[in-house]
Amino acid sequence: MKSLPQYHFHKTKYGEKLLIDVVSLDSIRKYIVRDPIHVLSYYDITFITKETGTFSIEDKKYVLQPGDVIFSKPGEVRKWNKNSIPQGFALIFEEDFLLSFFNDTSFIRNLSYFNRDYVAAKINISSVQFRYDQLLKNIIEEINNYQSKDKHILRAQLYEILMLLNREYLKYKAIFEKKMQNRHGSMFISLVEKNFYIAHNTTFYADKLCITPNYLNEIVHKATGISAKAYIQKRIIREAKKQLAYTNLSVSEISDDLAFDCASYFIKFFRKHTGLTPLQYRKETKL
Repeated sequence: MKSLPQYHFHKTKYGEKLLIDVVSLDSIRKYIVRDPIHVLSYYDITFITKETGTFSIEDKKYVLQPGDVIFSKPGEVRKWNKNSIPQGFALIFEEDFLLSFFNDTSFIRNLSYFNRDYVAAKINISSVQFRYDQLLKNIIEEINNYQSKDKHILRAQLYEILMLLNREYLKYKAIFEKKMQNRHGSMFISLVEKNFYIAHNTTFYADKLCITPNYLNEIVHKATGISAKAYIQKRIIREAKKQLAYTNLSVSEISDDLAFDCASYFIKFFRKHTGLTPLQYRKETKL
């Protein structure tokens, strides 16, 4: 099987070894068209400025628009749609460019968008306060004026843009996770309405949502103030009360209808949550 094309950093592009650069997508378009699927040996942050297109990292596909920023790490499989390459700039750098100066060897990997557990590889910064285009221009100017063994300004400029992007990504991540929690919470409530007659345990609902029971409890507690189990039990009690008050079904029949193993367990369950037996509750509501 033919291996994927891999692009390495052009370290001596400016004569002296330099591990940072800013390149326009127009300037590398011919390489993208030739090898739309490839991997990089360095970090890449691409800023989309004009037009639209599609781009994939590993198995995740993104629709690109102006204001989007794409983050990719060394070794990830990247795929451009060579028929719709937008305009923009790629800020590229080797890890050693910063690590040779910072004592923290995990600094880059701890950035939210380069973390292996990141939510997404793309955010949109069209509405943010800082002007990334000016920051990129500053880096380009410094590279063009680059003096031998004088990398401190470039490191500072790179550090600034990395940290500002990290701030924006964390905002995006918080919004994304809240949306996901809200979505899972809404789906959980809908699932309970459809299944509480037959499913009383949180594992059933967590499996339906493809999340863990612990995470489900966390989501439901944030949304309702109670655990997922408590929410299910409250729904069962509400239905039991309705049937006791408005039907002539026996306690045993209601127990069967709500999928309890036996009437005695249903009675114990109902009393625990209401302080009354089912018949006591029926008697009180019919007075």
